[in-house]
Amino acid sequence: MKNVQLIECPRDALQGWKTLVPTEQKIAYMKALLAVGFDTLDCGSFVSPKAIPQMADTSSVIDAIAPLKNNTKLSVIVANIRGAQTACTFPSIDVLGYPFSISENFQMRNTGKSIAESLGVLAKIIELADAHQKELVVYISMGFGNPYGDPWHPDIVAKWVRCLTDMGVRTLSLSDTVGSAETTSIRSLFAALIPAFETVSFGAHLHTLAETAIEKIEAAHQSGCLRFDGAIQGFGGCPMAQNDLVGNMPTEKLITYFEAQKIPHKLHMLHFESAYNKALEIFR
Repeated sequence: MKNVQLIECPRDALQGWKTLVPTEQKIAYMKALLAVGFDTLDCGSFVSPKAIPQMADTSSVIDAIAPLKNNTKLSVIVANIRGAQTACTFPSIDVLGYPFSISENFQMRNTGKSIAESLGVLAKIIELADAHQKELVVYISMGFGNPYGDPWHPDIVAKWVRCLTDMGVRTLSLSDTVGSAETTSIRSLFAALIPAFETVSFGAHLHTLAETAIEKIEAAHQSGCLRFDGAIQGFGGCPMAQNDLVGNMPTEKLITYFEAQKIPHKLHMLHFESAYNKALEIFR
């Protein structure tokens, strides 16, 4: 039985938090999360501090936690070429994450660029990632639906997956940016895409209400997905999305599901309890 990959996303939890979290507290939290043994820690982003003030200290956080990374990969979000160039100067950063929306409206809202312009940026980021031996994860936002009025259909998702894979992208995370995905769309998309694109590692970045979390995890996993993003207690959400933030997938829900199914993971549960308690000190 294949292990699942669990990605913890404190960056996603923190980025929309209205109270500025002191750098030292972020560092302590990240260190606690590294002890848990997640496959990847999404620990920051190199974006404009005017847009996301909470991420202005990403460089300091990475410098502090790099010696403790062990087998956990460090990931950061980059939204433009300058951010990718900065990220590539850090030997300890393993993964660049790039947000690519199949909604023209949301791509403009999120990055200030059209889809066509974003593809040009992505092409440069692919070159940078290859040159600096960094992995690249492209997040397909609005992957399960679109509240912004743009057309959405599974065939549109498949078209963009084909475009991105033709560009050389090998890890794609389908993102439910506003928590609108239903289990039927989750199930059908992964069931269609995973066998059609055998060289691609597909992930699920689901925003959700706590009461529908397990059914969404089950829909994705039973359809072949083995890569899941989460954030302790489901804190966070995209600050560029409309309406109230819909929280991230709670990491504890992922653990509950996979342990109930007797599916192996690599997490150290005593350390997870410690990290969970530190999250409660920050998000209150």
